[in-house]
Amino acid sequence: MQSHVAAHRKPRQRSLGGRSARTAFTLALAGAATATAFDGTGQAEPNLTPAQVKAKVAKLYQEAEQATEKYNGAREKATAAEGRLRTLQDEAARKEEKLGTAREALGSMAAAQYREGGLDPAVQLALSDDPDRYLDGAAFAERAGDRQSAAVSRVRGQLREIERLRGAARVELTSLKARQAELRTYKRTVTSKLEAARRLLSRLTAPERSAIGEAAGGTDARTSRASRASTDGRDGLPAPGSATAEAPDSRAAQAVAYAYSKLGSPYVWGATGPDAFDCSGLILASYRSAGVSLPRTTYAQIGAGQRVSRSELLPGDLVFFYSGISHVGLYIGDGRMIHAPNPSAPVRVAPIDEMPFAGATRVV
Repeated sequence: MQSHVAAHRKPRQRSLGGRSARTAFTLALAGAATATAFDGTGQAEPNLTPAQVKAKVAKLYQEAEQATEKYNGAREKATAAEGRLRTLQDEAARKEEKLGTAREALGSMAAAQYREGGLDPAVQLALSDDPDRYLDGAAFAERAGDRQSAAVSRVRGQLREIERLRGAARVELTSLKARQAELRTYKRTVTSKLEAARRLLSRLTAPERSAIGEAAGGTDARTSRASRASTDGRDGLPAPGSATAEAPDSRAAQAVAYAYSKLGSPYVWGATGPDAFDCSGLILASYRSAGVSLPRTTYAQIGAGQRVSRSELLPGDLVFFYSGISHVGLYIGDGRMIHAPNPSAPVRVAPIDEMPFAGATRVV
């Protein structure tokens, strides 16, 4: 029976997250991954001015971020399907163990009945030395027959339940494979867009690349350096103490404090901290530090609280950008946010009017 159970239990699939996935993502950002031409990004580009490179890189980053959020959503669904599949497999294995025990008991009962049931009951009564004792035994045998029928019924019910679990597991496995196929598609898209951006940036001088990176991050070098160290609003930055004091509740204040502590951390697509983030990963980690569980993706995070207008913004509110809700930042007051911009710029402070504003949500 143990071998049968072992054969049923499918090998556990390797987790979709973790160090190996993070390493692969980082290598992709560094350009070590082989890029696949996508939407014409693999075609040779004519000579471009720095301004044209900046525009093209910004478009590629936005497209990569859209694909990143879809990747994050598919990974979340794949992880959930993987967990459900594992639960179903474990439950089916436990029920098979119980089925084996029930079958053994039923077999013992049947064997005993075969050994003792060779004579007609009337003949057994006629030959019995103690008719009263025989009659007691006959009544016991009848009850035993009832128990055997109940045991057979239980076995049949267990078989039906195991088959139901196997069917549900097959459905989950199909779902998991579909999510994994989506992951591969979105990963190819992201790496292709980022590789195309890297090739464009490689044509520029270091100062030109730095200028584009600073502009893409929405702040200048002076503000970037000050953003990590400032505690009193120097250089035009909202001070962390001021931002947390104006937050609507302690959870929002903690999320803001966490985001401040991560200024300067690198952007890595698919990352949720503690040392690197993508845009929605920074929001997820910031509120996770306050004990609040948020959805993984920007397009789900926008529905995770109470919608507020731009004029009502308070520190800790989530601010979203672009029509596809593909970027998010954490508002800190004074028209600014902390966000993870793109691979060219680390986590930093930026004005919320640098991108097309799409809406805001207050976590409640």
